[in-house]
Order: sequence, then structure tokens, then C-alpha cells
Amino acid sequence: MRSVRSTSFPFTAIVGMDDLQLALILAAISPAIGGVLIRGEKGTAKSTAVRALTEVLPPVDVVAGCRFSCDPDHPDPACPDGPHTGERSVRAARLVELPVGATEDRVLGSLHLEKALAEGVTAYEPGLLAAAHRGLLYVDEVNLLHDHLVDVLLDAAAMGRATVERDGVSVTHPARFVLVGTMNPEEGELRPQLLDRFGLTVDVVASRDPAVRVEVMRARLTYEADPETFTARHDGPQRELAERIVKARDLLPEVILTDSALRQIAEICASFDVDGMRADLVTARTAVAHAAWSGRTVVEVDDVRAAAKLSLPHRRRRNPFDAPGLDDQQLEEAINNSTPPTDPDDDPPHPDDPGPGGQGSDGGQDGVSPSGQADPANRSAEVDSDHLRDGTPSGASSDGEEAVAGSAPSGEVVGASAPYKARLLSVQSAGAGVAGRRGRAITEVGRVVGDRARVGREAGRPHMLGTVRAAAPHQNVRGRSGPGLVVRATDVRLAVREGREGNLVLFCVDASGSMGTKKRMTEVKTAIVSLLLDAYQRRDTVGLVTFAGATATVALPPTGSVETAVRRLESLPTGGRTPLAEGLVQAAEVLRIAAIRDPRRRPLLVLVTDGRATHGDNAFARARQAAGWLADRGVATVVVDCEPHRGVRLGLAAELAADLRAEYLDLGDVAAGNLVRAVAERVAVRKAA
Repeated sequence: MRSVRSTSFPFTAIVGMDDLQLALILAAISPAIGGVLIRGEKGTAKSTAVRALTEVLPPVDVVAGCRFSCDPDHPDPACPDGPHTGERSVRAARLVELPVGATEDRVLGSLHLEKALAEGVTAYEPGLLAAAHRGLLYVDEVNLLHDHLVDVLLDAAAMGRATVERDGVSVTHPARFVLVGTMNPEEGELRPQLLDRFGLTVDVVASRDPAVRVEVMRARLTYEADPETFTARHDGPQRELAERIVKARDLLPEVILTDSALRQIAEICASFDVDGMRADLVTARTAVAHAAWSGRTVVEVDDVRAAAKLSLPHRRRRNPFDAPGLDDQQLEEAINNSTPPTDPDDDPPHPDDPGPGGQGSDGGQDGVSPSGQADPANRSAEVDSDHLRDGTPSGASSDGEEAVAGSAPSGEVVGASAPYKARLLSVQSAGAGVAGRRGRAITEVGRVVGDRARVGREAGRPHMLGTVRAAAPHQNVRGRSGPGLVVRATDVRLAVREGREGNLVLFCVDASGSMGTKKRMTEVKTAIVSLLLDAYQRRDTVGLVTFAGATATVALPPTGSVETAVRRLESLPTGGRTPLAEGLVQAAEVLRIAAIRDPRRRPLLVLVTDGRATHGDNAFARARQAAGWLADRGVATVVVDCEPHRGVRLGLAAELAADLRAEYLDLGDVAAGNLVRAVAERVAVRKAA
């Protein structure tokens, strides 16, 4: 057993995070569980706990000199560093951190371009996935990870291998790791595929008990004052924990998962109406690991309860805007109504039942390999679309007319109806943006449309032909004598790619009394929620500015948390005058600050109003002046006209759209189905004429 003495904050010294510590320990005991997602507010020791875990993990035997950490007893025959001689060495358990801003080349590995061109050899430089093999891969702020990196992680986690296929070279190597991610839900949720890929999830909240908070502060301040003394004081508990983890790993293959325990797990998962079978499998593996951690060789009810609390919360979401969670009382009812595990002597095994350690006779179940890696064919759908409908917004009549009703009183909160599939809004002008799923732009991923010079040691995928062209004219001057090219760093050209971008979608919403009836405001909120759902699917950043009375308010600064935007919108009161100019000025200020923080993310302003301005002198003239100022700065804008169709229409929103040089939409055109029908009707009229 290696020494666990370290100057990092000890794992056993963490206070008030029992569920988090248990989830990390169980994932370390049984990597087949599939990793841990830690959700929590800022400042709750999420990263501290993950980094401290490696100090209590057992060391790893590896092939000496192998960059891919092959097991000496079972080396990978396809390892790029093979064949191996069998010499072994021991190293500490490794925690590899994947930065949010990492490039695909840094994650997968890359080719040494200069050697490939000058020497004609394939020189592969391993990436972070190779370093994480047989260890932990830690992604802080995993919800902010670029979509193309998420795809890379999903493929590696599913296959247990990383493959590089580019420029005519193919390299593959093992990449089995425990994926650990941390995130702040206020900054946005995860894509459903990656969310489901995490075996366990833990919601971390700082204790509201003053005594616990005092204990946390005392421990941290003591550690900062003298780290060596503090860690030495916890050396004994750290050793005991490390030894207990080793014993649990050794006991894991002997744990019996009875047929009655399997049935109880299946009944519990079914009662929570989770999608797919991954929840059942993860719960079973976690229950086996918990039994081993508790020193038992048979899975009991307590093991199933502990496993369900960690494996089910993030798999219960029926709507993208639902927050993950699990009600303890509902779980207890499900356990009480399920079949309790029985003694293995009273429970004859089925021929196909899993044996010791929860593994089947063939080592895998339902798309899961013996190594515990899930089949990529079992990925869940990206977004549950049951809540979508392609048609008229709820509450709107087929002819677009609004029923007569009383005006919504000042300060009253009106809710939204069920969202529908919204039409696509995008920035029409070309330009560079961040990778996403909305409009076309020059991004980090996509099809190659050209090449450009590399700035300094800038990372990125090289453009082979462009690099050859840049180096070729200088070969005589550089004294080339061999068959290869003499390449300098200044010759390297990077590929220019066109793909889809993610935008900052800023909603500027009129919440004044001029929005009229309760029914009309319900339609407005439903349309905005539908557009927010579209933004969720396209991985946009969103913000919310509202204006009513005499002021405009930033209800939600730009964030990746579309769920928070929906909650703020649902609780938005209506009433009062209409400070339209103030709303536009406030929106311009939000966009200005956002451009400083994230200059590559292009904004899309969605103004939801009937165009009326009733606050202050020359209210509408001031609003048109603010609109012209936004247009002069090239802000892409969409105006959604909420003016009722009954009575005389003033058309003020259309005038405002002209000043903004914006795309103009009637509220009824927000629904994709309405837009399709309108186009079809116009085509039919033209054909008839």
C-alpha cells in the first residue's frame, strides 16, 4: 500500500458531504457504474472532493514505458506502443482534468505535423483520453463543454477506446475511465445523452445549519494555516479509507445479486417511469458496490435504497425544463411496494441470472460490454419531444382572432400553456461564432472551407494541403536534401471550418398593461417558452430583459440555464405603462457587456411587444431612436408583434421592426406549424391564380 500522505485537502476531512463522498467511493470501487455527476451551487467543495479522491485510491500497475497505461497482465494487443515486453511499474492513481476550452486535438491526441511532413513518419501524440485510461477523467463545469467534445467523450465512454481518423492515418487506443463531472445548474443543464451517461448524480447544497458551517470554516482555515500538519493529522483515517476501498474491490466479485433483488430494482425503476434500461443496470451495479463497501456478500434493501438515491434522480426528467431530483418519500413508497430481496439459499438462481458481482454469464447485459461500457446504440434521444406539438399555440383560435376578456390587472402573474415547436430564428449575416446548432457560421467544427495562418502556437486542426503549399516554395533556401519537406512552424496553416453556431438569444419582453388580456399574455409567454425550448435544444446562451411601469429590468443576465429563464418568465407579473425605449436601451447595455465577456458568441435580440410606448414624453419617438441606434450597430433582431387582431391595428411593431432593420413576425407565426400552413396557403393561392 502506497503512502497517502499529501498536502492536498484530505478526503476524510470534508464535512457535510456524505452523499457526495459515498458516490465517489462507489464509482471508484466499481468503475462499471459509469461515473459521477456532481451538481451544486458555487462554493460547495465539489472540485475539492474530486481532487481529494485520488489520494485514497490504490496504485495502478502499468507496462513500463507505455504511454497508454496498459495492464501488464492484460496488455492491449492494438496499443500503439506495443508489443509490450511485460515489464511493469507502479504509479499512483491518476486524475486527468479536461478543461472546458480544450480542443478536440488535445482530447483525442494529434499528429506531429512537422515530423509527418519532414520525416514521413506517423508521430502520434496521445491526448487526455489516453492519460485518463484506467483512471479518472474530471470535467469541471461539464455543462459548458462544447458539443463536439461531448460527442468525443460519449464515443470513448461507450466503446472504451479512442480513435483518431484524419489525414489518412488511423490510430486507436484503450480509453476506459471513470467520468466525473461537476456543474452549477444556474449556468445551464447537460445534453440528455451526456446526462444519462453518468451513472450516479449528487446534488450538493451548503448546509444551513450554523454548527456545520462553523465546522467547515474551521477545517478549511486550519488547513490553509498549516497544510502539512493538517494532512498529517488525517493520515490515519486516509489510510483506513484507502484500505477499505481495496477490500471492497476484492470483495466485489463475491457479492451475490439475487433474483429477488433484481426484481425489486426493476420494480423501483419502473415505478419512477425512467427511460431505457440503463437506470436498472446502474442501480444494480451500484447496489452490488454498496454491499461490498459495507462488507456484505449479499445485496440487501439498504444497498438498493442507497443505489436508487444516487442513480435515479437525473433519469426522471420528463420535460427539458424539469430539474433533476428524487423525492425520498416516493422512493420509500416504491421500496415498500416492491419485492424485498431474499436470502440466496431461498432464491434459486435462474440460468441467465448474474453471478457474483452482478455480472452475467457472458459478462454483459443489454448493450453493456463486460467492461461495463455501454453500447452507443443505447443512447437516449437528445430531447424528449413528447411535450412538443407542431401547430397553433395553445389558447389561440384558428383564425388568429382573440376572445374578448378583461385586461390583466397590474402585478398579476399569468402562466404559459404547453410549449409547441417554434420556427427557427437565426442571425442572417455571415461571420465567425462559437460552435452550436443554430445558424451557419465559421466555427471550430464543420466542413473545411479554406485555411488560414496559425497565430503563434495556436492550437487547432492543421490544414495539410495548405501547409504543404506554404512550405514548398522555400525548400531550396532551406537546403532540403532528403525526400521530405523542410517545414517551419510558420508554415503551418489551420483549417477554416463552416458549421452551426450557438448564439446569445436575448429576449426583451413587454410586461406592461398594454399587452391586454390574460389570454393574450398566456399566448405571449407560451410563444417565448417555445422559443426558449428551441434555444435549449440548440445549446444557446439566453438572457431576459423585461420592461413595465417606468423601468426596464434585467430579469436574467446571459446564462446557459434556459431552465432559469423559463422560471423567471413564468413568474413575471404584468401591468403598468410601457417604457419601450428604456427596454431597448437596457437590452443594448446587456449585449454590450456580453460582447466583452464572450466576443465570439453572436447575439440575437428577440423583441416581444405590441409596439406601444406610453411612458414619458415622446415615448414612441424615443423608442424609434433607440431602435435606430441598435440597427446601426448591426444587432440582429427579430420583432414578435403581440398586437391583438381584433379591432383597429396600429402596426407600431412593424414600424419598430423597420427601424431595427429586423425580421418581423406576428405572434401566430412563431409556431413552426402555422408558418408551414401559411406558406402552403400562399402557394395554393398563386397556383389558383
